[in-house]
Amino acid sequence: MSDLKHLKVEKSDGVARVTFARPKHNVLNIEMMNELNSQLEVLIADKDLKCLVVFGEGPSWCAGVEVADHKPEMADEMIATFNRIFELLDKLEVPTIAAVQGACLGGGMEVAIACDIVVASKSAVFGQPEIKLGFLPPYAAIRLPHLVGPAKAIEVCTSGKRYTAQEAQRMGFVAHVADDGSLTEYTEKLIGEIRTNSPLIIRLNKRAVKQHLGLDFADAIQAVSDLFLNTLMKTEDTLEGIRSFEEKRRPEWKNK
Repeated sequence: MSDLKHLKVEKSDGVARVTFARPKHNVLNIEMMNELNSQLEVLIADKDLKCLVVFGEGPSWCAGVEVADHKPEMADEMIATFNRIFELLDKLEVPTIAAVQGACLGGGMEVAIACDIVVASKSAVFGQPEIKLGFLPPYAAIRLPHLVGPAKAIEVCTSGKRYTAQEAQRMGFVAHVADDGSLTEYTEKLIGEIRTNSPLIIRLNKRAVKQHLGLDFADAIQAVSDLFLNTLMKTEDTLEGIRSFEEKRRPEWKNK
């Protein structure tokens, strides 16, 4: 990982921490996006992984995508590289957390809302200002209607307005708001709750949520029951969870 130019990456105790580190505002260019995609590909294959957290270094989490990369001769490569981020995040079977401070705008906000959980500092600011430059936010146009409803998504995308962390939380795309200066501590507590669990069972829980979206109730309850009875109940870790409860001790996960 020493060859990374725009990211800092570390992994410990099943938690991967990726930090955007492209001064001054962590604006994504094609090179930085390629680095992120390479790291995500590695993490997808890591069966011991329990959680991914994305931090931002400096005054902003990510203020968008490099405007120069939007020029016609660069646009095809930029969009393909940008879209790959969301394809890979969608493939990650463990919870993903965006720990956001400062400006989280444009493509930066799109990466944040692609994560399962957004934790924001009180002074964080969100928005999709692309329309001011004559663009549209492709991923936000897909994702935001699911998070905030079509009407509010249209407002966000067509106004270019900036929203406070508290406003974003009320709208529904920010899960938690932390006091300024406490973002890392707050996020680490959330990570700690996830980290105590079995990597395998974490993955099965996320699968249970995601694979039944859009199904009618009868099909969804049948499918999740099948997952429970024919996959979950056949794992060593579920049986260990039962034993540890009965024996009043901490479980010793085998990830099997």
